Amino acid sequence: MARDYYEALGVPRGAAADEIQQAYRKLARKYHPDVNKDPTAEDKFKEANEAYQVLSDPDTRKRYDRFGADFRRVPEDYDERVRASAGGYGGGGYGGGGGGRRVHFGHGVGGEGGVDFEDLFGQMFGGGGGYGPIPGADQEAELELTLEEAYRGGKRTLRLDGRQYDVDIPASVLDGQRIRLAGQGGRSNGDAPPGDLYLVVRIKPHSRFRVQGRDIYVDLPISPWEAVLGSTVVVPTPGGEAKVKVAPGSSTGRKLRLRGEGMPNPRGANGNLYAEIKVMVPPKPTGRERELFEQLATESNFDPRKET
Repeated sequence: MARDYYEALGVPRGAAADEIQQAYRKLARKYHPDVNKDPTAEDKFKEANEAYQVLSDPDTRKRYDRFGADFRRVPEDYDERVRASAGGYGGGGYGGGGGGRRVHFGHGVGGEGGVDFEDLFGQMFGGGGGYGPIPGADQEAELELTLEEAYRGGKRTLRLDGRQYDVDIPASVLDGQRIRLAGQGGRSNGDAPPGDLYLVVRIKPHSRFRVQGRDIYVDLPISPWEAVLGSTVVVPTPGGEAKVKVAPGSSTGRKLRLRGEGMPNPRGANGNLYAEIKVMVPPKPTGRERELFEQLATESNFDPRKET
């Protein structure tokens, strides 16, 4: 974590959920790599995205507010384990009867009185304190994929914080889905199992395709004569080229559905691909083309502004 998440989003610590969302959207629009070509924009976008993922989830935000930068290293059932290992709350803090250890939690990131987690876990849950081992915390990271990678699946080698992971990407994974790497999360104490690492899939914007759920949208440029007379044209799909019939009299904005040509679905029907017609005109018509268009303009009674 580079810096305080509230600072990264530019919101106060007591900000409401809608304030956090608005701040994130503003930063995302400003720094998204597709609209901002500054070399530092991508890092700022990722920082804002990481901050939003934590602060937009009420439970995760509470853990962050309580434990600060070390919140990912603390198991989600930490309080229950403290009570179980120390025999419940007592008059002397944790571990009634004065036999337990008093624990003070700092407020915010880097504040005074913060917790030394290595010392805390080592003494409270480790061998010296006589209490049982504690499992490692689950962790989460983002995995950016191209549309083609998400469509076909495959293998990917990923490096995070100096560690290397071999990831099997299932075919047809969607944006926002999580891939679980069992035992690859936070380290445990003693003989307890380590936590899991969850990779949240983020599909990169594509230059041609737009993904909505399992449906895919693509623009289909056609010529004026193809639009008027009809034609069979080639349309690209993530799985290869396909042919589609353009009906006579098609205008810009008409959508042609290719059933099952969207994102595959291992548990049901595949998504569809929608080719949206865009009627294109010659940007620099030849003399003969111009002559023919002028002849058409003279002979045609068609007025698009009067058509419904």
